[in-house]
Amino acid sequence: MESNSETSFELVDDDESFQAPLHPSHAPDYRPGSGSTYAHDWSPSGTGGKLRIHGRHFVDAFGRVCNLRGVNMAGSSKTPTNHKHETFPRDHHAVTFVGRPFPLEDAPQHFARLRRWGLSLSNLTFVVGFIVRLMNPTVQGIYDLEYLGYVRNILSLLPQFGLVAFIDIHQDVWSRYSGGSGAPAWTLESIGFDLHALEESGAAWLLGVKGGGHVEAERGIWPCGYQKLAAATMATCFWAGDTFAPKLRIPMSDGQTKSVQQFLQDAFLDMYAVVVRALSDIEGVLGFEIMNEPHRGYIDLPSLYQFDYSTDLHLSYVPSAFQSFMLGSGYPTLVSNWTRSFPMPTRKTSHSVLNAASRKVWRVDGPTKGSCIWELHGVWGWDKVRNEGVVLRESYFVKDPKTGRKVDWYTDFYYPFLKRWAERVRDVAPKDKMLFVEPIPNEFCPSSWTKENQVPNMVFAPHWYDLSTLFSKKFGDFTVDVQGLSRGMFPLQAFYWGQLGVRKNYSRQIRNIVDSAHKALGEVPVLIGECGIPMDVNEKEAFETENWKWQYRMMDALMVALEQSLANFALWNYNPDNNDVEGDDWNGENFSWFSGRRALPPSLLDLHQTSFTLDNGGRILPAIVRPYPAKTAGIPLQFNYEMNTGQFTFEWKPSDTITGEWEGLTKTIPVARETEIFVPSLLTHGRKLRVEGLEPEDACSFDQSRQTLFIVHGTSSPSKVRKVIVSVWPPLRPTFELNAFWGDFRELIVSGMVVFIGIFIVVKLNFFT
Repeated sequence: MESNSETSFELVDDDESFQAPLHPSHAPDYRPGSGSTYAHDWSPSGTGGKLRIHGRHFVDAFGRVCNLRGVNMAGSSKTPTNHKHETFPRDHHAVTFVGRPFPLEDAPQHFARLRRWGLSLSNLTFVVGFIVRLMNPTVQGIYDLEYLGYVRNILSLLPQFGLVAFIDIHQDVWSRYSGGSGAPAWTLESIGFDLHALEESGAAWLLGVKGGGHVEAERGIWPCGYQKLAAATMATCFWAGDTFAPKLRIPMSDGQTKSVQQFLQDAFLDMYAVVVRALSDIEGVLGFEIMNEPHRGYIDLPSLYQFDYSTDLHLSYVPSAFQSFMLGSGYPTLVSNWTRSFPMPTRKTSHSVLNAASRKVWRVDGPTKGSCIWELHGVWGWDKVRNEGVVLRESYFVKDPKTGRKVDWYTDFYYPFLKRWAERVRDVAPKDKMLFVEPIPNEFCPSSWTKENQVPNMVFAPHWYDLSTLFSKKFGDFTVDVQGLSRGMFPLQAFYWGQLGVRKNYSRQIRNIVDSAHKALGEVPVLIGECGIPMDVNEKEAFETENWKWQYRMMDALMVALEQSLANFALWNYNPDNNDVEGDDWNGENFSWFSGRRALPPSLLDLHQTSFTLDNGGRILPAIVRPYPAKTAGIPLQFNYEMNTGQFTFEWKPSDTITGEWEGLTKTIPVARETEIFVPSLLTHGRKLRVEGLEPEDACSFDQSRQTLFIVHGTSSPSKVRKVIVSVWPPLRPTFELNAFWGDFRELIVSGMVVFIGIFIVVKLNFFT
């Protein structure tokens, strides 16, 4: 179904410098592909200028709808280049990220590889989404300019390879020092945390950032850090310190004090302005994302006695908020232990006393003078007579403590900060830079995200993962729709079988994300900012056998789901430092389907986009490197690709003009008549490409050296819907079977029915006649 913006295809633009070029395909003697560009080239030479937002689409200067797909670069950027597991966190004053995601001299080989694979938003189609560290490595207001210069040099190479990027300020669980990645150590120290007591006091789980997370007892624990004292307190103070921690004032160098919220937010925005000022003029930079996977902390938490099992991961030791308060204050506390189970993901199996050594996490020289922030605000207290902790204000984080009004994290805290951030970015960046935003992980776009809460030039960039497989690290024929179950779906509706089943499962989940976004936001582009699969499923057996059957099937299901929703996306992740033993070397994760250890040395590489030397190091590439309509002269309606045969079907409605506003005038300009489809040489090498379904007046040409199928639609019926079926000959050898429940169990079901009917007839004849 077409949206209103697709029907009118009206482009509104307030950039007075924008000039609409005329694509050569309007010449009567133009032959498809006679230009020098290629489908997945997002540089100005490939797009006629800049990529822009039109309604729910990205469009190039020729008015064509652009489908961006790419990768996140890279998981290694979560840790400094000089990180040492054995000394962490003692090294926090001397960290550097120079060399992340790879050394500058290695950039050409990685960019050439992504160009070959059609992943040009190195995050989008290539959009290259770099993970930029928060820039204050030692103290607030001092920035790592060496690292910033290194990032600038990396990004400046993008146009040479047709790539574009958006800058992602990445965080997980607030900081590396609270068990994740992101904010520097001084942010925790500034509110009084003792970095060296975080682990022992139970305020953070740090084994995963010390090289752990690989053994069964540690696997998948790190997301629980969001509920622990350090990360939850930092997030609460960042978003809503003025509301929930007004007594916490941070001393400044001039002798004055700031509220903790203003201190943290101002430091973040000041840092962001430095980043934007340094990088926004680079040709390949599309825009900036506010923050990876924001979290609300304790805000909206209905009870201090427990977290919500349906939304907050319960694994290993999971202290409640109240228990975390006591642990952090040095009181040994009995805490529940959760282990994996079935059919529920986890169950409570035991209890243990944590912080038996009575280690306090609050420094006496901190702004709270050694007291817990939340005790200072009367949320809880210690009864000295009964020698136990007492909750004093159980609903403290649900209502404004001053007014009693119920709060909402999005409306009261996230949206106002988004506007502050957008203003700071637009103060120092060109107005055409896109602003990427996302909701809390695993949540649909909230209905409150209406026009007045949106920022200019906004792109909605939610994340999606198969939470069932992510949690269990097992993948087979049986899959579960966790998204549906968590929202009350009848269990039998959430169970799927076989490859056709998992495709349907993933497609429904991603379609829900896209549809809910458009329902709330209206005509805003959606880009799935993270999605991917764990490569170490099924006890890492593929690393021993080199049989990647289940990884192929899982990635194929994900890609089919993305294609069927016509989504822009960036896969997590491309990590040159990945290896078979440590994976991505962060909290036990292993998502990268590329490993530098398996690649050819640079001296043996040919950087041309048709060179097979670039493929070494890549795993399950046939499931990832797929055809797709990169630039459509009109509105894409449907795209389907079958990796087992190499055949795809593409349907679109051509548009000959768009209406745009610039220089204060509304003008109608012609849209390019040439559609460019990326068709990888990985698929077509040694095969012929067959194109069926073109109208008699249409023309096409395939250039394998540019990995592009060019289609020029005719002028006599420009608005007629086009549908092409493209295949290769000889056909591919299937990678796996497209099985489904009925096909796998038909004989068993039929046999069972025959036996049942036979028994029924025998019983009836012998006992009821």
